[in-house]
Amino acid sequence: MSDFNDVLTPPPAPAGTPGAEERQWAMFAHLSALAGGLVTSAIGGWGFFLGPLIIWLVKKDTMPFVADQAKEALNFNITVSAIFVVLLILTVLSLGIGALLTVPVMLIVGLGALVLIIIAAVKANNGEAYRYPFTLRLVK
Repeated sequence: MSDFNDVLTPPPAPAGTPGAEERQWAMFAHLSALAGGLVTSAIGGWGFFLGPLIIWLVKKDTMPFVADQAKEALNFNITVSAIFVVLLILTVLSLGIGALLTVPVMLIVGLGALVLIIIAAVKANNGEAYRYPFTLRLVK
């Protein structure tokens, strides 16, 4: 049971006040999820996690605040993508009848994700470490 709690418990924020460049990169880490979804929209929009992943890989050794926020954005977008995959599978398994339930849930989850990403970007730009709710923290 402790392993599951480790996945759900957010890590502590990095110490220190981030500089302007670091805050800007952290904001980009959150907003890049939206850009990734737009760029890959022709193939289903599954690129939400690509932007945060790239920023995390590039900046993780040089900017601790950016690494923390990019990792948080990455974990959140992996969680949202997993929710969409489960809903898609339910739709297919129900031969499309489940779409009466899954499509509204997808819209609610998508709208909620959009709002949370914008909130996270604003907080990161203000130098505050944001923790998404309901996020599986798979990347540590």
